[in-house]
Amino acid sequence: MPLDIPPGRDYIVSMLAPTVKLSVAQIAAYHAQGYLALDPITTPEELAKLRAIYDQLFEARAGREEGNHFDLAGTDEEGKAPALPQILAPSKYAPELLQTLLRANCDAIAAQLCGPECIWRFDHAINKPPRSGAATPWHQDEAYWGDDTVYDFALSIWIPFQDVNQHNGCMQFIPGSHRLEVLPHHPINNDPRIHGLELDAGAADVSHPAICPLPAGGCTIHPTRTLHYTAPNLSDAPRRAYILIYHTEPRKLANPRNFYWNHTKHPAREDRAAAAEKAKQFAKAV
Repeated sequence: MPLDIPPGRDYIVSMLAPTVKLSVAQIAAYHAQGYLALDPITTPEELAKLRAIYDQLFEARAGREEGNHFDLAGTDEEGKAPALPQILAPSKYAPELLQTLLRANCDAIAAQLCGPECIWRFDHAINKPPRSGAATPWHQDEAYWGDDTVYDFALSIWIPFQDVNQHNGCMQFIPGSHRLEVLPHHPINNDPRIHGLELDAGAADVSHPAICPLPAGGCTIHPTRTLHYTAPNLSDAPRRAYILIYHTEPRKLANPRNFYWNHTKHPAREDRAAAAEKAKQFAKAV
């Protein structure tokens, strides 16, 4: 997702001691396949608290006026039920998300996979509504990022707050796709009003995915170029996913790439974000 990180949030760390130690085989599998799935990285008690915070944030539509709450897979119109509601930077609205065992273990996982320079930068949450939550189409996370910036290491840790399988939208990956360049994408349904991206048809073979069901509190980890997908939520309960993003310091490219798909879309969230920033600057001026 786009790295619109609030200033001063880059180096916030959990004060709790991590409990996850990856094996040599797990680290090798991550680098060979471009993804890794783990059993729960938090306790049932903490998970219950996280689930309650998560539900409160979505019920309140936290960050709506700033453009941080929006419909990832729809046109994000007021009064219309979202197909795939998302909140960027939920820890901005619930800082207690940052002081958890889950967060400490995610920090440890990222360091074990990519070194201590690969640190937490951002979080977001995607909530697939029951019986109607849309698919998250095949895509690469890096397709959302800037044309002129690259990271030596970057990864996403995806944690479901309930059991997940194909029926409610677990993660699916294309093994080895992390070795690809960033492939052509377009806004979902080729609608420039939609924030979400999907891979161009025929850009890669996605016919043989690795499907990763998980227990609540488990996680998958993948680099930014690994192709991934989640199916619609056909269950009777919300499918809650919380995602933490880690990367090294960015490097500017001498010859920027052309992520034209990001320049042709104009979702409503951008207008809300611009209006909020304008109001913020005006308040500072007076």
